[in-house]
Amino acid sequence: MGGCHSYPSATKVDSKTPQPSDVRNEKLGINNNKQEELPYLQQQNVCQMITNTDMFLLTKLPPGVDKAEWLASNTVAFFKHINLFSSALSEFCTPSSCPTACGPGNTVYVWIDDHGRKLKCSAPLYVDYAMSYIHDLLTDEDVFPTKAGAAFPTGFVFVVQKVFLLLFRTLAHIYWSHYSETLALGLHPHLNTLFTHFTLFCQQHALLDPEDTAPLQNLIAALERQEIILRANTDFII
Repeated sequence: MGGCHSYPSATKVDSKTPQPSDVRNEKLGINNNKQEELPYLQQQNVCQMITNTDMFLLTKLPPGVDKAEWLASNTVAFFKHINLFSSALSEFCTPSSCPTACGPGNTVYVWIDDHGRKLKCSAPLYVDYAMSYIHDLLTDEDVFPTKAGAAFPTGFVFVVQKVFLLLFRTLAHIYWSHYSETLALGLHPHLNTLFTHFTLFCQQHALLDPEDTAPLQNLIAALERQEIILRANTDFII
């Protein structure tokens, strides 16, 4: 079974936001975000969302729904959305632009192969490993059963936690190494909405440890504050 570890590394980028026509010419990737204020933490970017939906309510287990079923359906949905978003930026994430799979806080993600060997690989290869590994799990009837009445395996929640860790690291790499492209393409409201929903779901169901989310904890806190403000300014029926 594949896996991952994280270790320190390094990073920097021009603070100018590229226009779509300029994205290909920007030297982005591993050296993308060594700035006094990271672009994804700037308030004009943090406040950008595509919906005013109450994300806190959206993550809760609905009455009468089996928890394993809820985790499974959301795992599949998050995988599809994050894989799609990552694919939209794949032309900018190459072995030359991203020679290591890095995230915020000078973190490098290392893949662990089936034999327990640590593989320090490029970001696109790491993401490919992660998405392939998750896809194989989701299509395994013994792990994610789809037939009515079929039982989920013992330890199912640990499988879900592993999936969410890999998805989190994919999003962390996007924020750290490809946020300039995300801005240029106007996809940052989509990314913020997806990440907010994702992290709140993880918190609601204890899927990630604090040490796992530490590289983006400042963003998580900023987006949660934004979500609380939205709730206070909108009439939700809970």
